[in-house]
Amino acid sequence: MLISIHAHLIYSAAAPCDLLLQIEAALDDAQTGRDTRFRIRPDVRSHMVAGEEHVGVRRWVRVADTFDCEYRTVMRVARPAIALETLTTTPFHLIPSEVTKFLMPSRYCHPEAFLDFVPSAFGSCAGGSLIAAMSDWIQGNFTYDNGASHASTTATESFAARAGVCRDYAHVLIAMARAVGIPARFVSAYAPDVVPQDFHAVVEVYLEGQWHLIDPTGMARAPEIVRIGVGRDAADVSFMTSYGQVALIKQSVAVARLP
Repeated sequence: MLISIHAHLIYSAAAPCDLLLQIEAALDDAQTGRDTRFRIRPDVRSHMVAGEEHVGVRRWVRVADTFDCEYRTVMRVARPAIALETLTTTPFHLIPSEVTKFLMPSRYCHPEAFLDFVPSAFGSCAGGSLIAAMSDWIQGNFTYDNGASHASTTATESFAARAGVCRDYAHVLIAMARAVGIPARFVSAYAPDVVPQDFHAVVEVYLEGQWHLIDPTGMARAPEIVRIGVGRDAADVSFMTSYGQVALIKQSVAVARLP
């Protein structure tokens, strides 16, 4: 599957400040890129560092006033479709040390809030079947609403509101999965068919010793998702973190399948 990506960000800074950008698609065995272009105007030097879990890259950029960044690429995604329902939970003693952190509470995901709900609502399910059932439940019971959440909204608050955007859907599924002992992490991504088109958020769950993608909004399929980065929750993989005051002038993301 070939996926074209074009992201364009224009922000203004009230005073010189530093930005940490993470908008470039990760490169790995399942994702390879071509015709990639990354440019910043005015032409300033950026310093690249590895993303969390060494997935993808980030860039430190020093901004004086207006920041204009454009990223284009064509990604070949060779990720097979896997039926999550067929996968079993990884026993705790077989979970690698570097994966254990994705069982724990994080800034936006508090699994302890779901310890009663998940068994009562999905008691007959386990492993991948449980993940699929929880994702379907979120998709069927939540309203996609840009005004229902803000940058500090937690999974617990989104669950109570039954509304939010893709990051909120992802946070709820992550918290639910961790509540039943399945490691789960946040994935920033690009994908076609996302409405409104923007940087997207999905989830990876650790089943049978591997990470597997799932989108609780139902808008993206694993074989067409282009990962940017991963983390405990949205705090770890924001497309832009500013260490100073910046204001949005323009932002656009376009993602499309190619023949």
